[in-house]
Amino acid sequence: MSLSERFWEQKSLSEMNDAEWEALCDGCAKCCLNKFIHDDEEEGPTAELKPDEEVVFTNIACRYLNSHKCECTQYSLRTVLVPDCIKLTKDNLKDIFFMPNSCAYRRLHEGRGLPSWHPLLNGGKKSLMHKKQMSVRNKTISEDMVNLDDFEDYIVSWPLNDLD
Repeated sequence: MSLSERFWEQKSLSEMNDAEWEALCDGCAKCCLNKFIHDDEEEGPTAELKPDEEVVFTNIACRYLNSHKCECTQYSLRTVLVPDCIKLTKDNLKDIFFMPNSCAYRRLHEGRGLPSWHPLLNGGKKSLMHKKQMSVRNKTISEDMVNLDDFEDYIVSWPLNDLD
């Protein structure tokens, strides 16, 4: 199925077909990073962030992430193999506070449009995204290689970069 030119400017996220929806993913793999909600009170995870909470990213990646290719090696089975892996859908889009600011789905949901480095604006090529350091390419360590009790030692701020 071919995609209409600049379909994301002509349709809302809820109007997109499956091919359009999947094409929005820039392949940065930031969603594959382990993250947690930091707050001053010790409470369990919530569906929404409270004013005193923030999503904290680490450079610890899911064991199934190929960091160089920024691809899940088990994409079709990811939610079965990793029960915490969240498949972003039109139905759960309102709960995407855990996605980085640069995420195309989040940007469109918030009315910000696609960033200039997005592959859909660059002939489908991801090279500009990697050059602009907007992906996790070669920046991660597998969760199999670290003690997750020491996750604080792996906190990073670079996933939150949003160049435009």
